[in-house]
Amino acid sequence: MSNLVVTIPANPPDRLDKALALAVPEAAALSRSRLARLIADGAVSGPDGVIRDGKARVAEGQDYSISIPDPEPVETRPEAIPLAIVFEDDDLIVIDKPAGMVVHPAPGSPRGTLVNALLAHCGDSLSGIGGEKRPGIVHRIDKDTSGLLVVAKSDRAHHGLAAQFEAHTAQRRYLALAHGVIDGADPRLRGTPGVSFEDGAVLKITSRLTRHATDRQRQAVFFDKGRHAVTRARMLERFGRPPVAMLVECRLETGRTHQIRVHMAHAGLGLIGDPVYGGARRASAKALGPAAEVVSAFPRQALHAAHLGFDHPVTGEAQSFDSPLPADMQALLDMLRGSP
Repeated sequence: MSNLVVTIPANPPDRLDKALALAVPEAAALSRSRLARLIADGAVSGPDGVIRDGKARVAEGQDYSISIPDPEPVETRPEAIPLAIVFEDDDLIVIDKPAGMVVHPAPGSPRGTLVNALLAHCGDSLSGIGGEKRPGIVHRIDKDTSGLLVVAKSDRAHHGLAAQFEAHTAQRRYLALAHGVIDGADPRLRGTPGVSFEDGAVLKITSRLTRHATDRQRQAVFFDKGRHAVTRARMLERFGRPPVAMLVECRLETGRTHQIRVHMAHAGLGLIGDPVYGGARRASAKALGPAAEVVSAFPRQALHAAHLGFDHPVTGEAQSFDSPLPADMQALLDMLRGSP
């Protein structure tokens, strides 16, 4: 059993479960549904003692104590799935995840996940988080996003890595192929809420992100509620005549669910192949020529976690890893480079 003390931030939601979901650090891996269960179980105490009502009123500055039970074993079975291991020692492992692999089991994907593969590869040397004994996943990438992911094998590594991701000191750079181009003179782009430009033609998108009001599988941009999120995007190449698509490097200052996909779509620069956030603004088929058919048929969001950097949580040494574009994105890029 561990104890977490959370202070209610300024302008909180009007009920306890929502306020705690906003205030708890991401590294605690406490979803709103799990917080609701903890409240109902009497594991949350406030200024007036134990609270069992998730709708209880809260106020800015109040402290709440959350008693978190120790992780319990789950019936996730080891599976001998090949892993692209970039680095491994006694405390952590860096994986180059292929597109199509889910990070951890869920009702719709109980097998074939990265966790199943790690259980087979690492055995019992894994850290437990989120209320279950499972590999210490301190950050995630979507099922259909490829690229680099670091996993904690020991509790000391988990705590050290989680602190870096919480403090936003870990370095994450993604490569994406997107509809549209970044143009500092574009009045539409400059007029989009939350969008600004920094030196070097870097597009900065700042907002809050939370679940979509009607589709719980999606995230949505807000400015008055949700978690603070910042994405920076720099165009590396542009394609088409006139230019209607681009290769872009995205840097995460924060790491929210679907952040790059949501922010780029909000700016009218949806990722090629994104079935959820692709948006209505798409590259003109005429401007892309022969590449248009390949762009239209690309089966996943064209997003790759290309760079990962952090300080080793035990030795303190700087770690830096890079991953080349996977074959499908490289083929798409080659086609775009051959467009008019």
